[in-house]
Amino acid sequence: MNNSIKFKRRLNHFLTYFYLVALSIIIIYPLLITIMSAFKTGNVLAFKLDTDINFSLENFSKLFTETLYGTWYFNTLIIAILTMIIQTSIVVLAGYAYSRYNFLARKQSLVFFLIIQMVPTMAALTAFFVMALMLNALNQSWFLIFLYVGGGIPMNAWLMKGYFDTVPISLDESAKLDGAGHFRRFWQIVLPLVRPMIAVQALWAFMGPFGDYILSSFLLREKEFYTVAVGLQTFVSDVKNLKIAYFSAGAILIALPICILFFFLQKNFVSGLTSGGDKG
Repeated sequence: MNNSIKFKRRLNHFLTYFYLVALSIIIIYPLLITIMSAFKTGNVLAFKLDTDINFSLENFSKLFTETLYGTWYFNTLIIAILTMIIQTSIVVLAGYAYSRYNFLARKQSLVFFLIIQMVPTMAALTAFFVMALMLNALNQSWFLIFLYVGGGIPMNAWLMKGYFDTVPISLDESAKLDGAGHFRRFWQIVLPLVRPMIAVQALWAFMGPFGDYILSSFLLREKEFYTVAVGLQTFVSDVKNLKIAYFSAGAILIALPICILFFFLQKNFVSGLTSGGDKG
């Protein structure tokens, strides 16, 4: 009996570690290829793991001097920052309203949000393109921001509402008895307690424009208006003129602002759970 239990335990450990090792290889292998390709001197003809290289920053400097990558990077940063600020603000306000107030068509609008999420982006591309033509918004960053914000509100408002629901409404009622108005209860009492979800919402909204290719490539037609995702694709779209080293260097630089924002926000993931409980 004891031998059988020990065997099952060892088998469980083996399978767990085997899964973790396999998953690590799947994640790390392409990352290593990208890093190695980015620091190689000269052009790279294929994505392959080659450790016999002389490390150089040549590809990173040429990326900004010989291509429009700097312009694409700036375009993406502006879109990502504005999308993060606008979407997070709207989602937080919407989530609080749905969590704390009863108003006309409240349940119906929440169901409508779910229905909207069932429609894939691919199905709406034609409608977005026609809308862009009507508004003369092709190659316009503001239209792309509008679509990113609008597409992120429904599901994220649901998630934000669910997180607001975990905050006891007794806190609102106590603050109301002390004379706090609607805005003060929201800003000083409830908002500090939902900081972890706000940080997650901000990070998601910021990451979206960096990873989106389909929508941005459909609406941005001139090279000077490209985002980094669309611009990097041009380095590997021509089989006869592959620029894999440039592609790899540009892909690594995409991670920098996302990592910086993550480290800036990570303190909110924990501190937001306890801060604000004694305020008001």
